[in-house]
Amino acid sequence: MERETKTYVLKRPDDETEPRKLSIDYRAALKQVEPYFDNEPDLNAQQLAAVTAGEGPSLVIAGAGSGKTRTLVYRVAYLIDSGVEPSNILLLTFTRKSAQEMLQRVGELIGARSQRVCGGTFHSVANLLLRRYGRSIGVEPGFTILDRGDAEDLIALMRAQLGLNEKDKRFPRKGTIMEMVSKSANTLRSLDEIILDEFGHFADHMEDLGRLQQAYQSAKRQKQLLDYDDLLVMLRQLLLLDESARTTISRQYRYILVDEYQDTNRLQAEVIRQLASTHNNVMIVGDDSQSIYGFRGATFKNIMEFPTLFPGTTMYKLEENYRSTQPILNLANCIIDEAAEKYTKRLFTRKIDGPLPSLVEAGGENTQSRFIAQKILELREEGVPLSEVAVLFRSSFHSFDLEIELSRKGLPFIKRGGVKFIETAHVKDLLAHIRVIANPLDTVSWHRVLLLVEGVGPKKAQDLLVAIVKAGQPFDVLRSVTGRSGQGLKNLANTLESLSGAEDRRPVNLVSHVYEYYLPILKEQYDDYPKRIRDLDHLQTIAEGYPGVDEFLADLALEPPDGSAAGVDAPDRDDERLVLSTIHSAKGLEWQCVFVIWVVDGRFPSVYSFVADDELEEERRLFYVAVTRAKRYLFLTYPINVFDKGSGMLLSKPSRFLDPVTPALLDQLVLVEEGGRPDWYARDDH
Repeated sequence: MERETKTYVLKRPDDETEPRKLSIDYRAALKQVEPYFDNEPDLNAQQLAAVTAGEGPSLVIAGAGSGKTRTLVYRVAYLIDSGVEPSNILLLTFTRKSAQEMLQRVGELIGARSQRVCGGTFHSVANLLLRRYGRSIGVEPGFTILDRGDAEDLIALMRAQLGLNEKDKRFPRKGTIMEMVSKSANTLRSLDEIILDEFGHFADHMEDLGRLQQAYQSAKRQKQLLDYDDLLVMLRQLLLLDESARTTISRQYRYILVDEYQDTNRLQAEVIRQLASTHNNVMIVGDDSQSIYGFRGATFKNIMEFPTLFPGTTMYKLEENYRSTQPILNLANCIIDEAAEKYTKRLFTRKIDGPLPSLVEAGGENTQSRFIAQKILELREEGVPLSEVAVLFRSSFHSFDLEIELSRKGLPFIKRGGVKFIETAHVKDLLAHIRVIANPLDTVSWHRVLLLVEGVGPKKAQDLLVAIVKAGQPFDVLRSVTGRSGQGLKNLANTLESLSGAEDRRPVNLVSHVYEYYLPILKEQYDDYPKRIRDLDHLQTIAEGYPGVDEFLADLALEPPDGSAAGVDAPDRDDERLVLSTIHSAKGLEWQCVFVIWVVDGRFPSVYSFVADDELEEERRLFYVAVTRAKRYLFLTYPINVFDKGSGMLLSKPSRFLDPVTPALLDQLVLVEEGGRPDWYARDDH
């Protein structure tokens, strides 16, 4: 059955003649909260079953928007109301704020008794228990906790003491080493495994990194220092080695509740198992379909293996959704039905009516961006505030062209889960070279470019700038320098001079040639250069849409500087801003209208996930999370005929996650230019 397509007219830019490229009575269970029910709906049947669960392990599969927090709150209240001593309840969450808010709501239900519940993050509880019981494993109560910066500084000190700073081949920076060590601790895997799997470009240093890890651990033990990860590492050790302490702690916390269990790592799961060793009264709440943090060390297997780890587990499913309309949920259900491993569930809602999600094919990236900007303006006219609109993407660089387009249209935005394109250091580095070519008097860009050359510090860069301004022949000035920085400055001069005099000064040509020069510098400057290379590849794609360098640089510079920071809270001023966000940063949030961009095979799912089934499945779950953020309007957009430089693939097919979706579940939009002309590409039927 072929999907019927509709047309959507793209307006021509004003300045361009040619387009640019409850139903359950719960009063009996909680008689003390009679007034509360005057303002709150009753629990639904599924929630009530979980809230009133008996002894033993419980697994609550809470679908997106199904009221899991409410269920946890009522569960704590129910336990206390049933006679459980509040101090015997342990509530574990991933943020302190979540624990505080939940316990505050419990207090509104049953009063001050809730204050005696132990609630907090895994690490805060570990800190408490280690100070109380840690002496048996050599951890004194007065130990100091190192924050991330302090831990990295200690690694740097150990690195220097071992002479690893003086190696011929560049050794990883302290932050990268800390990331390796941390992931090893949280996944219960060896450092060698972590390096080979995720930091292969440092495999030559594996032996030295092992020595450094040992030195780092030894230094901490000698000085009674614990880093963030050590809190859980040492708690696990305490529970495994000190039977008396394990029994005492387990009996203290006879009822354990864990929020967002799908985001736990192996270390956290092991701690839970030990804490519950005397009773197995563990209730975990989570959604296997929203397990998307594998890159942080979380493992999908924890929630799937819980019934095996805790025999006799009773499962509860929360499937009634209070966020989205049924057409959106129908699409979400269809997507996750194809998951290789899952707990089967069907999200439903009482919000039956609503527009179908739309699948929008765009002739290129800028076409996609223009459609989104235009549609947002239309929705605003229809009464949808900008604050209720979000554009979601798999990777931060996917929004780069859109950021430019939104700025051109005067649509204010904030970006979460990544730095705005123009503010990333490597993009600024490359663009500084282009700006010098376009304007040899741009001393700010000259300064940035010079500092990238080995052997050039702030003082030398300033002296060179003075000489360049006086001489008027910058390239000769650079070639005249001798010493350590001489060859680097000569290479810079040759690159810039050849491009300044080139016949082809199209932005894509300039970016491509500067990229070749800059790549060795990029690899030297940044340990995560493979990720940054993809950003620069995308910059080349953006440059292809510009005939002249001045327009290219102007559009990139015109973005509002106050709309950039990752994780920015909503502004306190009157003007609204829409949200651009990675899907990872959008988890747990919701908007009336959601655009999911780059829903093209090779970008979503990423081409890098094709080789591993586990990674591809996590991509599917990520897509599911994106879809379930929308309350009423959902647009999935995909550019076609896009060449991906990293993989060498031509991307044109919608995401494979949409393959099983029947035509009845989606509206398909075909973009046409104002005046009736088709979009600026030859569309094939497919």
